[in-house]
Amino acid sequence: MKQEVREPALYNAIITAIATGASRMVEISAKVDEDTSVCATYLRNLMELGLVQKETPYGEKASRKSIYAIGDNMFQFWYRFAPENNSIISRGAADLVYKRIEPYLSDYTGKVFEEICRQYLWKLLLNGESPVQFKELGRWWGTDPSTRSQAEIDIMGEQDKDTALFGECKWTNEKVDAGVLETLIRRSKIFRYGEVYLYLFAKNGFTKGCMEVAGRMENVTLVQYKELLEKITG
Repeated sequence: MKQEVREPALYNAIITAIATGASRMVEISAKVDEDTSVCATYLRNLMELGLVQKETPYGEKASRKSIYAIGDNMFQFWYRFAPENNSIISRGAADLVYKRIEPYLSDYTGKVFEEICRQYLWKLLLNGESPVQFKELGRWWGTDPSTRSQAEIDIMGEQDKDTALFGECKWTNEKVDAGVLETLIRRSKIFRYGEVYLYLFAKNGFTKGCMEVAGRMENVTLVQYKELLEKITG
């Protein structure tokens, strides 16, 4: 950081704010105690360096719902866990550091898992195995009109105005149940695609009920973590 920028302290503060949960401009500004205009300039520089990325809901080119995220998993891990444990790390207490960060590792790894799932879908496309010829993949968030509540879709990719895929990624020790699939089905109907393909990704597999629901449908693919890695690395 010192090699790339003149004021590393504020840059570090902004990256730390994002890594620890501040994703919107107003939240980042409040955490680092700087005006949004100042933060905007620093964020542009961080995006040029590839350390931060700006995300908008899939299909929206410019949106007030835009958020910021760390663009590199190593930086995300470091700025999420290292600064607040720096004194313990410097004393070599590795076991104590792990004990402190272990409760939050699943959340961190869940975001990484989403990226691996996107790589899997890109691999299908490049191998000619994808039912949807998407041009890009992204995340969507907004209001679900059926429940009038905020909703999020982990992965979304459109072929054209009639065909798209939707994916949900679950990094949990429990098997994914039918309720997760049913939620994905409902959220896919927020959009008006005639042909929809659904992908459910899981760390530790699926319950019998989930597999039964998926088995009755012709547009659902269930993918376990091991299968996913084999596809990407094979």
